[in-house]
Amino acid sequence: MEQEPNEQEPNEATEIVGGKVETVEVSKHPEASIPETDLSLADIERRRSHPLRWALIILAVLCAIIAPYWFGRSLAVNNTDSIVAVLGGVSPQGIALVGWVTVVIAYVGLAMAVVVSPSWPWLIVFVIGLAGEQFIAGLSMLNLNFWYSTYVVYGKQAGLANAANLGIMGAAIGIAVYALMFVGLLVIIRKTSPLNVLTKSWASFILYFVIETIALLVVLFGGLLTTV
Repeated sequence: MEQEPNEQEPNEATEIVGGKVETVEVSKHPEASIPETDLSLADIERRRSHPLRWALIILAVLCAIIAPYWFGRSLAVNNTDSIVAVLGGVSPQGIALVGWVTVVIAYVGLAMAVVVSPSWPWLIVFVIGLAGEQFIAGLSMLNLNFWYSTYVVYGKQAGLANAANLGIMGAAIGIAVYALMFVGLLVIIRKTSPLNVLTKSWASFILYFVIETIALLVVLFGGLLTTV
């Protein structure tokens, strides 16, 4: 009488679980999970690189930086009276808020494009926010000594342009402060520390918005709008 074949013995390994030495089962994976291919690793990486897509993204970013700023600056120089008439009823706080919002939208779009997949919807948000920020920067003659440029172009109404510049610069400074703090947290906090939760993506976004809110409040109510 033939004996039935013995059942296949489980594949086991000894590991430390919860500080104790235990024997656990390990899957054997008898079949390869990666299909065979004649392509080299370089060929695979080249196929995944999508150079045309990156070229289009870079071109879109360059256009969003150059064209809106040039258009806004041209309007400021050639149609100053019309711009003052349109924005004359808006408070400096409102203008500063608009400038701040465009920078925040651009940064959030860029950050989400890095974190979320697929990234192209957020890249569109980034490009739109960047274009809006550059257009406002062009209208308000943003540069290192913008208060001279705005006074030459807008005269007594330069406060509105200065407010937009302060909103943009406040948001940009907020991004810089956030970046320094986040990098500092990554360096200081150990992975095994309970404080490591502060380095998670959702926590970093909360930290970013807290810093940006503080920057906005400083711009709106810190007396800067009446200084420049």
